[in-house]
Amino acid sequence: MDKRKIKFLAGSLVIVLAVAWLGFSSFDESVAYYKTVGELQAMGDDAYGRRIRVAGNVVPGSILKADQGVRFTLEQEGHSLNIRYVGKDLLPDTFKDDAQAMAEGKLMPGGEFQSTVVQAKCASKYEATYSQEALKQAAGQKQ
Repeated sequence: MDKRKIKFLAGSLVIVLAVAWLGFSSFDESVAYYKTVGELQAMGDDAYGRRIRVAGNVVPGSILKADQGVRFTLEQEGHSLNIRYVGKDLLPDTFKDDAQAMAEGKLMPGGEFQSTVVQAKCASKYEATYSQEALKQAAGQKQ
């Protein structure tokens, strides 16, 4: 092999390794693990600095809007977690007391969860309601 081919192969190898390293290191940064409130609290110090998604029900009366974001508490299976939303987007209309919500962010050393994304749903708002007469008609058609 001549020197030109060796230089080309060495340069190509350096570029491929650099791209692979950048891809691998950014992949770990973009992963968000889903944990329950209890699992997050059980992780202890291992939870700090990791991107995590946690879901639960918004505790009634816990939503407080302030200059530094919105604070609220999620509750799930007897465990509660204080959350501070610091994202740029507006909170969804379905975000209210007793709504199911998911927060994505990082647990801070003081025990507060700092969230940059909040999603909420209110299943009862979208569930179909049927009258007794409609249910009887549907039962009669099945027979």
